Amino acid sequence: MTSRLARTALSHRIFTGIPRRRLAKLIAELADPWSAQQESRLRERRGGDRLRAVGAGPDHELTFTDRVLATLVCLRLQLPHAAVALLYKVDRATVTRAVGEIRPLLAARGFAIPGKPGLRLRTLADVFAYANSQGVELRIDGTEVQVRRPKANRPGRRAFVSGKKKQNTIKPTVISDGKGRLLWCGATRPGRMHDVTVLRTEGIEDLLRRYPNVKARVDSGYQGLARDFPDQVSAPPKKPPKDATEAQRAEYNTARHTQSSQRICVEHAIAEPKQWRPMQRYIGRREHFEDTMLAIAGLVSDRCAER
Repeated sequence: MTSRLARTALSHRIFTGIPRRRLAKLIAELADPWSAQQESRLRERRGGDRLRAVGAGPDHELTFTDRVLATLVCLRLQLPHAAVALLYKVDRATVTRAVGEIRPLLAARGFAIPGKPGLRLRTLADVFAYANSQGVELRIDGTEVQVRRPKANRPGRRAFVSGKKKQNTIKPTVISDGKGRLLWCGATRPGRMHDVTVLRTEGIEDLLRRYPNVKARVDSGYQGLARDFPDQVSAPPKKPPKDATEAQRAEYNTARHTQSSQRICVEHAIAEPKQWRPMQRYIGRREHFEDTMLAIAGLVSDRCAER
């Protein structure tokens, strides 16, 4: 297969996860940051300005467009780099290097804002500032992604063992609006850490104090946060004791069902990135998980913002 045929086939939405019209915009958006990144790397390696004219020297085995496509295919389907290299008739290391260049650029894009194509959210503080200015009620929940088990006797090995799933996982936190549109995905922590501890270490308490008008709905894993900020954070009621009356149980079930129906949209926001293979079970290096997750979530948010 020639590079042209590989480019035509791999640019299909089945392989990249995004339509071709959005793919063209994405390639144009990443072109300048990639060129600046390459020039900075070459300048550092040379130790100064270039000595030859622009364009001199050997050509890249993979063009910039092919590098973006190869990265999207690896993110979407988690194909081995050797398989993608076979399609382009290049060495596996060439694809690995291309993914290593493009993936951080995708991760740094941030998350799209509905109705504001020129702005993007990159930090938790950005999300709270946006919610405060637009009057958006946030939905917050954590999710877990299975990862490879660390080698025996490695320090911190137990930190990844999830008490809920009984597997080695990494836990990111997802925030959406009331329509299930993904606004942010981050605060990546080992799976053993509790959901509310993840957000506390990310500084959510300071943000809740800074933005007293921002409200959020959460599940029972964040009851401690709802206890500390009862006017801003809404969590399901505590389960009644064993000796509770039928009336108390019925009241609890009604309140829990009402709160869950208002919070279910964040589950839909979690489900969309889970359609990408690495977010189902990540088999790569754990140090690359955060960039992979941010790249995927940023691409998903582009589609969510159009709803």
